[in-house]
Amino acid sequence: LREVSKAKIYFQVGSGVEFELAWMNKIVAVNKDMLVINCSEGIEILEGDPHIWLSPRNAKVMVRNICEALIQEDPKNREFYEQNMKEYLQELDRLDCEIRELLSNVTSKVFMVYHPAWRYFARDYNLTQIPIEAEGKEPTLAGLQALINQAKRLNIKVIFVSPQFNIKSVKIIAEETECKIVFVDPLARNYVDNLRSVALKLAEGL
Repeated sequence: LREVSKAKIYFQVGSGVEFELAWMNKIVAVNKDMLVINCSEGIEILEGDPHIWLSPRNAKVMVRNICEALIQEDPKNREFYEQNMKEYLQELDRLDCEIRELLSNVTSKVFMVYHPAWRYFARDYNLTQIPIEAEGKEPTLAGLQALINQAKRLNIKVIFVSPQFNIKSVKIIAEETECKIVFVDPLARNYVDNLRSVALKLAEGL
């Protein structure tokens, strides 16, 4: 909060991220002159899923929103920001094409995940995620058995998990179904490389 109190701009994800729901009022209170930018402006929010950045299509909207805010705060460097935006949008377009190519020949369109972070990604690439965790809660015993039966019925071979979570229930399902556990990180620092890696793992697992 001390650092935020000196900031000129706060880039808010704006899609219902828990941290922002809990802290946004405090963040604004320590710096009332700070420009707050909702990076999700112009993105269709899917109810209950704040992970808008996991779609390259959404990321392009966020990049434009960020660029506009930087120009608003620092107009003399407009050309610099616009050139960087143009280059990064091109990189996101290339990433989108790569992912579509990687997933074009998968035999299944359904994948199982522990934490339901990949709904926007799944929507963009005509996939369906089956979450193990629901509304932040572990499955009940009955829910666990239903997931095991579903994984067997759909011939799911891989369960994708985020490194941020305890995966006790995932291990149970994996043992019962002989599924492989594969880690995919929704919060990795290198965005493009990470989504490319996720697409590769999905292509191999599907």
